[in-house]
Amino acid sequence: MSLSKTYDGDEPVRVNKWLAQTGVCSRREADALIESGRISIDGVAFTDAGRKIERGQTLTMDQGGAEVLDSRMTVIYHKPIGIVSGQPEPGETPAVRMIKRANVFGPANVYPDQDTKLAPVGRLDKDSRGLLILSGDGVLVKAVIGPESDLEKEYHVRVRGEIFEEKLKWLRHGLELDGRKLRPAKVVQTGEQTLTFILKEGRNRQIRRMCDMCELRVTDLYRPRIGAVKIGNLPEGQWRVMTPEERTALIKG
Repeated sequence: MSLSKTYDGDEPVRVNKWLAQTGVCSRREADALIESGRISIDGVAFTDAGRKIERGQTLTMDQGGAEVLDSRMTVIYHKPIGIVSGQPEPGETPAVRMIKRANVFGPANVYPDQDTKLAPVGRLDKDSRGLLILSGDGVLVKAVIGPESDLEKEYHVRVRGEIFEEKLKWLRHGLELDGRKLRPAKVVQTGEQTLTFILKEGRNRQIRRMCDMCELRVTDLYRPRIGAVKIGNLPEGQWRVMTPEERTALIKG
């Protein structure tokens, strides 16, 4: 099925920019679709990447282009300890290798194959567990980990060491990593040795390093939520396809 949208903005805008702003696809994906002649304005196809659309004009993407975008897959994986998110060292298992028919949770209409592009969207280190998104969707990736992303990432953390209010204040605001000040965090003590962190950034091993600076050692780190997407009852080591509603919620922030 083709896709049609009518532009109602006041000023002309480049087609690739408009498609990215409206969450249809990334600019790079739009450029590829334009170059292949799969997009037309008011019925006239074009291959000029700089083409602008004006108020009242209707953009149409043909069925082939829509199928290309529909083939982008996004999955939610409950990562166990020991699985790495990104590039593995020798002997390690990357999360993408665990997305297969044998460990899907519930019914799925689509499964990854050798042509499926899946990459981790944000870090979850080898010693941590919980919600990991893997996707080939450029718009979604930018919404979750792009420089302008404001999505909350929630973590439940167990630590060793004494917890007191001054340490919580340091964790919430004022720490620096790699010479750069961290964005304010929400940190709440939820038990004798447990904390809940809500961050809006994802620096490398951020929570573990924050805790180290406050003489707290992380013994367990679990991520149950990114934005509006929750891990729910997804069993550890299994995956499911992200729903269109979840994708929309992440893109809207």
